[in-house]
Amino acid sequence: MGSSTAIMTKLSSKNIVSPKGFKAAGMHCGLKHKKKDLALLVSDVPASVAGVFTTNAIQAAPLSVTKKVVYETKKMQAMIVNSGNANACTGKQGLVDALEMQTLTAQKLNIAENLVGVCSTGVIGETMKMKPIQQGVAALVVDDCLENAIDFAQAILTTDTVMKNTSYTTIIDGKEVIIAGVAKGSGMIEPNMATMLGFITTDANIDSPMLQMALSQITDCTFNAITVDGDTSTNDTVIIMANGLAQNKPLTPEHPEWHKFYTTLQMVAEDLAKMIAKDGEGATKLIEVNVTGAKTDEEARKIAKTVVGSPLVKTAVFGADANWGRVIAAVGYSGAVVDPEKIGIKIGDKMLVESGEPVHFSEEELMQILKQQEVKIDVALHIGDGKGTAWGCDLTYDYVQINASYRS
Repeated sequence: MGSSTAIMTKLSSKNIVSPKGFKAAGMHCGLKHKKKDLALLVSDVPASVAGVFTTNAIQAAPLSVTKKVVYETKKMQAMIVNSGNANACTGKQGLVDALEMQTLTAQKLNIAENLVGVCSTGVIGETMKMKPIQQGVAALVVDDCLENAIDFAQAILTTDTVMKNTSYTTIIDGKEVIIAGVAKGSGMIEPNMATMLGFITTDANIDSPMLQMALSQITDCTFNAITVDGDTSTNDTVIIMANGLAQNKPLTPEHPEWHKFYTTLQMVAEDLAKMIAKDGEGATKLIEVNVTGAKTDEEARKIAKTVVGSPLVKTAVFGADANWGRVIAAVGYSGAVVDPEKIGIKIGDKMLVESGEPVHFSEEELMQILKQQEVKIDVALHIGDGKGTAWGCDLTYDYVQINASYRS
């Protein structure tokens, strides 16, 4: 995005409370053995809200609570989040517990219950321990300092190895507008979003329908363009809250600076998506697949995601094996339209296939490219104008180890 540098600036602070009027907290309440496991995000005023959620037919209890806030209230002022327990497949009690989390938070903040969203992540099928939640909500103290933002980012993690934060600033109507994001996610990252929770805050002035339109469109080429292991979670949620405190004029596609807001939001989402893919359970490398010349953008994204999701491609990258046959095979079974005699494939800057024919390359040079922490694969189809990108990670011995002992 060559022009994006003129549109926005990346903030060095990179935290969820960078936009005006947001506060956060995170702590250990006792759902996990030692690590932080309860988090709270609050806006000073009710905020416009939008959300995207898992496509899994089995959905955790907190999603029904949060969807009502997003789709019916259309405003949100607070989000309570726990890790260590997904509160999924927990029957009627699960909904009771999710609603109690909503009520406890609303009472603590003295706001309406229907302004509070609820998110949970962790083990599926275990009833929530509510006493630690009750005590934890009472003990949480929100603030807009960096320490509290870090506490929040840590408290939402499960098998993640690193926190995932980003933020950007842009100028709209002469006012500084900040968009910040934090996420968690390492496994079960497919096919639409991850076992991921993503929270985005902004002080932009925009109503909920416009915010929902932007988030839904951007999700297709960011959160929906990552894969780790082919599993879809029961709890996937991305929420954005926009509290309007930047005091710009209301944003719509007709606003002369709409592109600034949209591009900045897209960069926040893309940063978080790539961080999740890079932090895939046991991962050692980020894989980026760029597809050009497809029939449509949708088909290009489909091919890119098929390639980056191929276990054989992922293991080849892990082992630094220059086996481009695995790439072209994934292109072929993606279900998209291709012409085998027109396909070109590059890994890094090395052309491996041109017009469907093998090109001589140095195994040693390609091995060095595959040993890097970020591996880029380019697929050119030469049959249309469609283009798309997907991100994933290599598949390692540690992925098996982590998931073989997840509950222990």
